[in-house]
Amino acid sequence: MPENTAPEDIAVVWLRHDLRLADNPALAAACAQRRFVVPVYVWDEHGPFAKGGAGKWWLHHSLTALSRDIAGRGGKLILRRGRGLERILQIVSEVGAGHVYWNRRYDPDGIAEDTDLKSRLKEQGRRATSFNASLLREPWELETKTGGFFKVFTPFWKTLQGAGPARPDEEDAPQRIAAPAHAPDSDDIESWRLLPTRPNWAAEFADHWSPGERGAEARLDAFLDTAVDGYPDDRNRPDLPATSRLSPYLAFGEIGPHQVWRRTMARIEAQDAPADAAMKFLSEIAWREFSYNLLYHYPDMGAAPIKPAFDAFPWRDDDDAFERWTKGETGVPIVDAGMRQLWRTGWMHNRVRMIVASFLTKNLLIDWRRGERWFWDTLVDADPANNVASWQWVAGSGADAAPYFRIFNPITQSEKFDPNGDYIRTYVPALSQLPAKEIHAPKAPDGPGAGGLGLDGGPDYPAPMVDLKETRARALSAYDVIKAS
Repeated sequence: MPENTAPEDIAVVWLRHDLRLADNPALAAACAQRRFVVPVYVWDEHGPFAKGGAGKWWLHHSLTALSRDIAGRGGKLILRRGRGLERILQIVSEVGAGHVYWNRRYDPDGIAEDTDLKSRLKEQGRRATSFNASLLREPWELETKTGGFFKVFTPFWKTLQGAGPARPDEEDAPQRIAAPAHAPDSDDIESWRLLPTRPNWAAEFADHWSPGERGAEARLDAFLDTAVDGYPDDRNRPDLPATSRLSPYLAFGEIGPHQVWRRTMARIEAQDAPADAAMKFLSEIAWREFSYNLLYHYPDMGAAPIKPAFDAFPWRDDDDAFERWTKGETGVPIVDAGMRQLWRTGWMHNRVRMIVASFLTKNLLIDWRRGERWFWDTLVDADPANNVASWQWVAGSGADAAPYFRIFNPITQSEKFDPNGDYIRTYVPALSQLPAKEIHAPKAPDGPGAGGLGLDGGPDYPAPMVDLKETRARALSAYDVIKAS
């Protein structure tokens, strides 16, 4: 401990899914109440929600940006690798901190770890203070009229609108983050080897994303300036730049939902955005909130269906079919375009996510958990609540799920939401020369199916791996199994 520095003068701020300076209540409180602040990020490779491959790419760049921003205010971001609780206790001991601040988590492992840490700190005579930085309202704040938690999105959204955000005012970024004279050692982020190399499958990511707090703010401003007006009609069109693409920034906490809510409402109040369009956008932010509400009340929903009857569902174990799905080689153009977009950019349009998830779980009868894990590894916006809740929604096993008998027809979905085929052309170049009326379900010149096309001189595009009508009937028969159980 530095000479003449008492423990109550030093605070550790444990950063997790809140990699920003502005609107960060834990960081703001520490800087306001303590002389010296030690911001820490621990890379914990354990647990069901350890970062996947795409998440590691984003994390590398996000931490690099955050470290630069903290240094610009006189502080130093400390990076450590290992189990979170152990590393935080280690750093607290090294600097002699009397207080630890953090923003709360809502997954079962995170809650358990934070509870344990608070107990350990109390035993040592140190204090711990936690805040809400990642939700408009925490899972225990909103209740139904009968006093329970919400299992259906629409009434949840109505109640959330009535309640409004928990924090009406934004916390400004601290002007100064004073580091103690003897800051603890920090890992070099390059030593974590978060970036892929041989091969560098993330080579195109930087063309689409700018991780960090500044990138988040620029993304929100661009959306509100150019796309929010047409959001209700255009948000389902993967061929148009009509969505906010804020999801990875929210997942890493480079921007918080309070900031999104306040800035969007300010546009409405200033009559710079139509209220109906802007509120439709905020309802998508509310779906993320609803997902955390479910995760908190169904802590095992990442591993088990919310509807217990789905424990008996006759999923198929077909590794070859799953691999073709992951590679975008199903022979169904909209599905393949989505899976290839995911691989190339680390992201997929939400309408297409529903289409590819329906194809996997219903046309292929492959367990939603396999799809969820693949998305977790390949999405830059992989989120422990949103990812799982959305997969359970499509699979039909969630609390507020699409009925299992609602099976997306990928061809009609493609015709409706990618009417000119431009999205397919972008990600399936073998079909780029086909006219719009053929591209959604191409036919080979010598008969049914798309095998042997190779229209751009590249590899042949495969014939559809399944018959959509037959596999729809098979899925409905499988559903009859659990209805009868």
